[in-house]
Amino acid sequence: RAAELRDELLFQQPENTHLGECPICMLPLSLDLKIVLICCGKLICNGCAHANQVREEEASLDPFYRKPAPSRCPICQESLMKFTPDELEKFKMTRIQMKDPVAMNQKGVEQYGKGDYSGAFEYYTKAADLGDAGAHYSLAVLYRDGHGVQKDKQKEIHHLELAAIGGHPFARYDLGCEEWDNNDWDNNDNAERALKHWIISAALGDDRPI
Repeated sequence: RAAELRDELLFQQPENTHLGECPICMLPLSLDLKIVLICCGKLICNGCAHANQVREEEASLDPFYRKPAPSRCPICQESLMKFTPDELEKFKMTRIQMKDPVAMNQKGVEQYGKGDYSGAFEYYTKAADLGDAGAHYSLAVLYRDGHGVQKDKQKEIHHLELAAIGGHPFARYDLGCEEWDNNDWDNNDNAERALKHWIISAALGDDRPI
C-alpha cells in the first residue's frame, strides 16, 4: 500500500514546474528564461525584467539621453548599482542565513562551477532540506557522477523522485530513462512507467521526451 501511495504522489501532474510563477505577471517561469534577484531571492521572467528596464528608462528626466537603467529590483526596489561584487556576495550570504532555499541553491551552483563539489553538496543539501526541487535534482547529479560523494544509485533515484514530485521536468525525464533501461520486456511494466514520466516531463516544457 505504501508503494501505491508513493506512485500516486509520484505520477501526479504538477500545475507548474519547480520554478513556479513569476511573482509579477503570474505566468509560469520558463525553464531557460529567468532572472534571480539577489536582493530578495525571487525569480522573475525575462519579460518582466525587460519591462522594468523600459519603465525606468522612460522615467528618465532626460528623454533624449537613454542611459542604462539603474538595475533596480522590481520587487523590493533595491538599487544594485551601488553594490560591489563583495557586497553582492554579502547580500547572498545574508539570504542564506535567512534560510532562503533559492540563495542556497544558487550558492551550490556557484561552488559546483568552481569545482568545489563538497561545498556544492553542502549548499544543495541545505536547500533540498527546505524543499527546493532544483537542489534535489542537483544532488541526484552529484550521486550519479560521484562528485563530492560516493556514487550511489539508490540516493540518486531518491532525489530524482523528490525533484520530480516538486515539478522538475529534467528529473522526470531522467526517471523515465531509468525505467526504460530497467524494463522487463515480457510485461513492459517499466516501459509504461517510463512513458508516464516522459509525458509529464514534456507537459512541463522539456523537449527531449518528444
